This record gives sequence, C-alpha cells and structure tokens, in this order.
Amino acid sequence: MFAVIKTGGKQYRVAANDTITIATLPGEEGSTVEFGEILLFADGAGATQVGAPTLSGITVTGEIVRHGRDKKVIAFKKRRRQNSRRKRGHRQHHTVVRITGIQA
Repeated sequence: MFAVIKTGGKQYRVAANDTITIATLPGEEGSTVEFGEILLFADGAGATQVGAPTLSGITVTGEIVRHGRDKKVIAFKKRRRQNSRRKRGHRQHHTVVRITGIQA
C-alpha cells in the first residue's frame, strides 16, 4: 500500500515506515503531522485511486524525526576581465518525517 502526497510544492511517493526529507514543517520533534493533499492511493490488492486533483477520505500521518539544514549550495558569478565577482551560499531548511500510517 502506498500513496502520493503533495507538500511544499513537491510530490512524494510514501508507504508505511518510509522516511522522507521535505520542506520545513511547523512542529516539534516527535509530534505528529497529517498530510491532507493525497494525489494517488494504491492498496495491496492492485486497486488504484487517482485524484482529480486530490482524494478525500484518505489521510497520511507521519512523525517529525528532526529539523535540519541541507548542504551549502554555492552561487558564483564572474564577469571576465571586469574584476567583478559574486559568491553567495545558501542552506535550505528541511524536516525529516517518518510515515507512520495510511488510513483509507
């Protein structure tokens, strides 16, 4: 059994006991989070439900494992022979969530 959820502008295929890294969610470590936008649901028997655009009556719950930051991404711009350089770094915040269950 798995589902496709949408959070943070991205889509994730999740099943029970999966660990996913998503955009930052509010909440403390150990608290539960519920995902409401379910785009697709497939049970073990082979029946698949596709939302148009989302499904109702299906919830995916998870537990926040930790909050963190990604590796640094360097944005470097240089204009040759102009003595012009710009170096910027960015670390995106993220949340690690363990999926606890899918209720249909």
